[in-house]
Amino acid sequence: MNRLKSVCVYCGSNFNGDENLRNAIKQLAQTLVTKNITMVYGGGSVGVMGVIANDILNLEGKVTGVIPQFLMDKEVGHAGITEMIVTENMHQRKQKMADLSDGFIILPGGFGTLEEFFEVLTWLQLGLHSKPIGVLNVDGFYDPLFAQMDLMVQNRFLKQANKDLVFNESDASVLIEKMDNFSAKPDDVWFRDRNLV
Repeated sequence: MNRLKSVCVYCGSNFNGDENLRNAIKQLAQTLVTKNITMVYGGGSVGVMGVIANDILNLEGKVTGVIPQFLMDKEVGHAGITEMIVTENMHQRKQKMADLSDGFIILPGGFGTLEEFFEVLTWLQLGLHSKPIGVLNVDGFYDPLFAQMDLMVQNRFLKQANKDLVFNESDASVLIEKMDNFSAKPDDVWFRDRNLV
């Protein structure tokens, strides 16, 4: 069992004002604070990032931001969070966020959110970490992405067992509960079939 103490949240630096997304963010913030889970995120004050950080802080929860210096210089860093870690570049930022976290949650976002999601998912598939990954799939936002994964399985570019490593839930409390009880089973066949071990 994982017993999450900190969770990295990947999300958009924009917010479209959608009421259902706003409610989902509130529910996730409440769930994290109730379970005394620190949120680790990209340190921004804008978009979904800023909204969830403010929600957690308003509930007296803990927020750790990790941001590269060039974004701090652009004044997009959140000034009121519990802890801010400034890195030299984006690569150090992503590594630090992963190192500080016991799991990863994906909220709606754009290119950056997807890039971070697939990186930690690939690391899990390769056995580089054994931390749970959950998608908070608000209003089916990520349904097309999961449909694409099904197509990858169908065309044998992805194993069903590896697709099943990702939790896909629309309710934050259900998602956290599943992540909290996650146990990774690395698929060593991925390596053996390619003579990598």
